[in-house]
Formats: sequence, structure tokens, C-alpha cells
Amino acid sequence: MRNRLVALLTVPLPAPPEALRRGPFRADAFSSRVRSPWLTSRLGLALGISFGVCFVTGLLSHLIQHPPGWFGWPPRPVALYRVTQGVHVATGLAAIPLLGAKIWSVFPELFSWPPWRTIGHALERLSIAVLSLAAVFQLLTGLLNIAHWYDALPFPLLQAHYWGAWLAIGAIVLHIGVKLPVIRVGLTRTPPLRSTVEGGLSRRGVLTAALAATAAVTVATVGQTVRPLARVSVLAPRRPWVGPQGLPVNMSAVGAGVVEAARDPGYRLALSGPAGVRELSLDELAALPWHTADLPITCVEGWSAGGSWSGVRLAELVALVGGSEHDRVRVESLQRDGYRSTVVEARLLRDPLTLLALRLGGETLHIDHGYPCRLIAPNRPGVLQTKWVAAVTVL
Repeated sequence: MRNRLVALLTVPLPAPPEALRRGPFRADAFSSRVRSPWLTSRLGLALGISFGVCFVTGLLSHLIQHPPGWFGWPPRPVALYRVTQGVHVATGLAAIPLLGAKIWSVFPELFSWPPWRTIGHALERLSIAVLSLAAVFQLLTGLLNIAHWYDALPFPLLQAHYWGAWLAIGAIVLHIGVKLPVIRVGLTRTPPLRSTVEGGLSRRGVLTAALAATAAVTVATVGQTVRPLARVSVLAPRRPWVGPQGLPVNMSAVGAGVVEAARDPGYRLALSGPAGVRELSLDELAALPWHTADLPITCVEGWSAGGSWSGVRLAELVALVGGSEHDRVRVESLQRDGYRSTVVEARLLRDPLTLLALRLGGETLHIDHGYPCRLIAPNRPGVLQTKWVAAVTVL
């Protein structure tokens, strides 16, 4: 069976007519001697590492937001998600110049003649096409996400980005397996010192330029997470100090359609638990013991900013209706669509830094930050830090 399969994959296929060998298919269409396995292997190594980091950190973020039963995410250290998601977005942005350089280095191979020699060769080229398209798709959808351009594509962007990640990482693994002998030779071979392209740039020069562009993109964008670099990160999608009360917001109260309900003098926080239902006015909520937590808001888009939040511990609210620190709790918003509710696991409920916050930086919450009250908890994505809280239910 194996011999039959090998024979099928290696049987020569008829070559296309020579009359079709025009344009980029000509033998002399690409004259640069800089493109080589040495350069391509090193660019591929850097790109593979960046995509690997993106995949692991992106999968982690997905599991945190949509946790299966076997997955648990700890509340400490409080800034862990800030690091992992910041690395995810920064690495994805850094991969853009690397991918451009990698495609340039193998571009002539896309027009090799004949386009296919055997069935195995045709399948290999098909896998490379899938890899290239998946890589471009991932970086494009990532850019659209951090730009909030969700209407640019005719399908749900976030779901497509998630499943595209699996396709891309699978194609990368397959590509490495097929090309491993070439990669090993390319990584161990020393390039000729005088191999240059137009303008006198050597292979090492091309590699250095690609890595320098990657570093420049990183410095120009990572300031949305690394505050000391914020002033020089001129391409960062967000400034971590710009927004109401000095913190950015993604969804405003107007955009969520909650302005009237949030400012209603008759607002009541509904608590439900084993001991029944209890409703608290804003004054009654404010009369409970207060605590302060210094925690960051970390967006899935990569930006993060720290704040000093004050309010009532969620565990103490749950205790008012007979709940305990071993319970899971659902927190619901006045918002009627999007991320309108979240479940707080017991390990997070027990943490003393998990609050229903009423103040930020010593001031009453701005309505865009969730007035009259919002959830704030350690080591948690911003989309799960529910704003404009209307109800807390013990599950």
C-alpha cells in the first residue's frame, strides 16, 4: 500500500505547453542572486517563532473568554493577561514586515516551471498556497480587529480569526515537515559575502533590514501596553492615558444604548441567591464597606492601562443573598447586546481584589466606564469586566 502511494505521488505529470511560459514564468524573469535557502530559512525561522507565539497567546485569550470545563485561569498575578495579550498583538504586528520579506524571498518559486512535476509536488505547492493565504488572512483580520473595522468583511471577524489561526498553524507545521531538509541546510550554510542585489545590499543586509523593520514596528506600537514607550509609539492604535478619567474605552454608553437606564434615579442592583432576591439602590450600595484595588484594564486589542478602583467586594454582595465564596456568579449589564454578561468563577470571586466598582481614581465612575457600577477583577480581559451592572446572580 505504501509503495503504491509513493508511486502515485511521484509519477511524472505532463508539462504545460511551452507557449504558456510567459511573463514571470520566463527562465530569466528573476535575476537577483540574493534570494537563497540561507535567507529564506532565517526569515522563515523568525516568522515561525512569531506565529507560534501569536497562536499560543491567542488561544489562551480565547480560552479565557470562552472557557471549557477543564480550563482554569488564575486571578494572580494580576497583570498576567496584560502581558500575554500585549505580546500577542505586538508579535502579530511585528510579523507583518517579516511576512513581506519572506514572501519576497520565495517569490520566484511561485512561478517555477513546470508549475507541477508530480502529484506530490502539486500537493506541496497547494499547501504553500494555503499557508501563504492563511498567514496573510490572520494578519489582516488582526489589523481589522485592532482598528475596530468589523464591517469590512462579510463574516464574523473574531470567529474567522480564531479558526484561521488553526489553519495557519497547521499549514506551518506541515510546511516545516515537508521542507525540513532544505531548512536544515539553509540554517547551516554561510552565504557568499559578495552576493548582492541592486543597490549593493547583501543577503545579510536583507535579513538585517527585515529585522530592523520588525523592531521599528514593535517600538512604534508597543507603547499601548508598555507605558514608558507610549510617547514614542507613534503608530500605536491607542494612547493608554487618553479617555474619560484618563483611561481609554472601547464601548461608550451611547454606543451601548444605556445612557437613560444608567442615569435613572430609580436604578436598583438586583442580587439573587439561595436566600432570595434583594435590590439595592445606589445609596444603599455606597453605604456598604468599600475597598480599593489597583488593577489594569486590558483589551483584547493589546492596549492596557492601570487604574485605582474603589467599590464593594463582589463576594460580600453575594453573601447578602446567601451565596458563598465557593459559588459561581453571573454579572449582567444594562447593555442588551454584545458582552452583556459574564460568569465569575469561584476562584475569582474569592479574590479580595474582585470588586463592583463605583469610583475610579477617587471620582465617581464616568458613564463610559460603567456608571453606576462595574465589575473589576484581576487578570481578566476588558470585555469580561462588565460595565453598567444591573444584576448579580449566584449560579
